[in-house]
Amino acid sequence: MRDTSDLSGLRLADAAQATGMPTYRALYERIREGILSGKLAPSSRLPSTRALASELGVARGTVEAAYERLVAEGFVIGRGAAGSRVNPHLSGARLDAAAKVLPRDTGHNSIGDEKTARANTGEPPAIRSPRAPHRNHRIENPSYVPLSAHGTPLPLQNGMPAFDEFPRKLWARLATRHARHLPADALSYQDAAGLAPLREAIAGYLAIARGIHCDPAQVIVTTGFQGALALIARLLLQPGDAVWCEDPGYFRAHEALRMVSATLVPVPVDSDGLDVAEGERRARHARLAVITPSHQSPLSVALSLERRLALLNWAQANQAWIVEDDYDSEFRYTGAPLPALKSLDGGERVLYAGSFGKVLFPGLRLGYLVVPPALCDAFTAATALLSPVHGWIEQATVTDFITEGHFSRHIRRMRQLYGERRAALADALRQHLPGRIELAHQAGGMHLLGWIEPHRDDRAVCRAAHVHGLAPGALSYFRIERQLPPALVMSFTNVPQASANDVAKRLARAFDDDEKSH
Repeated sequence: MRDTSDLSGLRLADAAQATGMPTYRALYERIREGILSGKLAPSSRLPSTRALASELGVARGTVEAAYERLVAEGFVIGRGAAGSRVNPHLSGARLDAAAKVLPRDTGHNSIGDEKTARANTGEPPAIRSPRAPHRNHRIENPSYVPLSAHGTPLPLQNGMPAFDEFPRKLWARLATRHARHLPADALSYQDAAGLAPLREAIAGYLAIARGIHCDPAQVIVTTGFQGALALIARLLLQPGDAVWCEDPGYFRAHEALRMVSATLVPVPVDSDGLDVAEGERRARHARLAVITPSHQSPLSVALSLERRLALLNWAQANQAWIVEDDYDSEFRYTGAPLPALKSLDGGERVLYAGSFGKVLFPGLRLGYLVVPPALCDAFTAATALLSPVHGWIEQATVTDFITEGHFSRHIRRMRQLYGERRAALADALRQHLPGRIELAHQAGGMHLLGWIEPHRDDRAVCRAAHVHGLAPGALSYFRIERQLPPALVMSFTNVPQASANDVAKRLARAFDDDEKSH
C-alpha cells in the first residue's frame, strides 16, 4: 500500500457501531473508498492481514473477510504469499473520474439538497416529453416458454422460484391480518409511487443488502421490471433514440424497447460482461443502456469492476442513463452477493430496478425502481397516469414480510435450497446427457446454461422437451444479431432434488426425439 496512514487511524469498532455494520464491512468500505478516490493507487501493495489486524486492533479474520470481499468484487488482486495489491487495471481514465463515481454520503442529504446541487451545476434533467406509442410493432417472440394446463409452471421453466417451499401459511397470516383490520384510509386512492412504509422498507433493505443508499422518496413501487422499463421508456426516450442492449440479453426488454420505436444497439457480452468499448464504438451518444451487471441474463457472467467504472464514466460524459436490472442478485452460491452498480453511482446516472417476483413469487407482480433525485417528481407523476401499482393489502403484506425479518430469512433459506437443487440437477444432467450438454461455470443465479452439440437447433430441442413435460429456454431467443452456439437455459429452482434424475432422463429422451426428427 502506498500509504497506510489512511487505515492506521481508523476506529473501526466505533465506525461499525455507529453505522450498524459489521467491523469487516467498515474496513472494506474504507479500503474501497480509498481505491476509488485514488488515495490507494493501482498496483499498490496492501498490508498483510496479520500486520493490519495488529495495527487496527481487530481479529485477523476480520481483515481477511474484508480482503476476500474486495478480491471478489475486483478491487484487489490476491497473490498468495506475495500479498494483495490494488487491481492494476483500475488506472488512467477509470480512476481519474473516481470522484464522479464515488458513492456520496446520503445520510444527511435530502432530495431537495440534491436537486439544488444539480441545478447549480446547470445540468438539465434531460427528461423527454411524452409521445404516442408505436402501434404497428409486431412482437416476434411473445413467449418462448409454454405453461401446462391452468398455468402451472413446468420443470426447468425460467423465472419460477420454488413454489413448493414458499411460506404460504405465514404469507396468508400476514395478508389476513391486514384484511381483517383494514383501515379506512386503505379504501381511498393510494400514493401512486407506493405505500410509504413499503418504500422505506425497500430503501432500508437496499442499503444493507445491495450497498445502495437512497432516500425512500427515490423509490417507486412498480408492477415488476417490465412496468419499470415502460415508465423509463415513456419518460426518457423519443422514437429513434439509441439504446445499448446486451447481446445476448433479456428478450422481453428488447421487445418492450422496440414497441416504443427505440433503436436497439446490440452490444456483445463476454466473460467480463457488457463490452463498454464496443458500445462506445457503435453508438457513443446512445440515450440509454439496459444491463444485468450482477448476473447477466442469460450468460450468467458478472460485469467486471473496470467495465462498471467505464460504463458510469460513459453515462456521465454523454448525459446518458443506465437501467440496472438486478433481477436475481440475491442468489449467489460462492462468496457474498456482488454490490449493485448503483452503489458506485455518484453521478446519479443509474436507474435501479428490482423485483419481488424472483425472490417471492411472480404472481405478486410487484417490483421497485430507484431513480436519481432529479427524476423523482417526473416519475412519480408518470406512475399515477400510466402504471398504478397493486392494492393496499398486497403492499402492506410485503412491508410486514420485510420489516418483521421474514424476507431476509426467506432469502437465506432459498439461497441454501437453490444451491442444493443446482448441484443435484447439474449432477443428473452430466450423468444422463454425457457428451450432449456442457454446463457453463457460474457463481449464482436461478438457471443453468447448458451448451449443446453445435449441429442442434436449441429451439427444436425445447419443443421436443415440452412434449416430455419440460420447459427449458433456448439461448437463441436471447440474441439480437450475435451468432452463438446453441444452448439451453434451464431453471433449477423449481426442480426438487428428488426429481432431478427424472427431469434429466426426460430431457435425454427429448434429445433422442430431436435426433429422430432429423
